[in-house]
Amino acid sequence: MTTLTITAKGQITLKRELLQHLALRPGDKVEVTPAPGGRLTLAPQRIARTGRIEDAFGALHRPGQKALSIEEMNEVIARAWAGEVEP
Repeated sequence: MTTLTITAKGQITLKRELLQHLALRPGDKVEVTPAPGGRLTLAPQRIARTGRIEDAFGALHRPGQKALSIEEMNEVIARAWAGEVEP
């Protein structure tokens, strides 16, 4: 059993062996669910792999970054092929 300490901000840090057990890396997310008896269950949040292209939509989104239209993407690609811009 591992004991964790709660910080003044109400945060905990999982020990390396727990992260390895759950196969978690920096940036991964976990789901925490209340359980009977004042317990919590913690599980890695897994991305559904259905094999559909729609599942990838938004995966590369960066807040504050403008999305390009297909026409804008084609223009950038054409300019790069023509040597007008660095790829």
